[in-house]
Amino acid sequence: MAKKQRKPKKTSKVSNNYTVSGGKLETKNKTCPKCGAGVFMAKHKDRLTCGRCHYMEKI
Repeated sequence: MAKKQRKPKKTSKVSNNYTVSGGKLETKNKTCPKCGAGVFMAKHKDRLTCGRCHYMEKI
């Protein structure tokens, strides 16, 4: 039998949530107030949503 081909692993995109300015790390997105630090809210056209607990804020 032939071996199955494995899909390449996706790299982590955590570094896309931070920017470096003046030697300090700053977050681009707002963190979720229910889940705490490390869980970012997604920006949509008219709202911010948390993918983990489904918390939503209207803009």
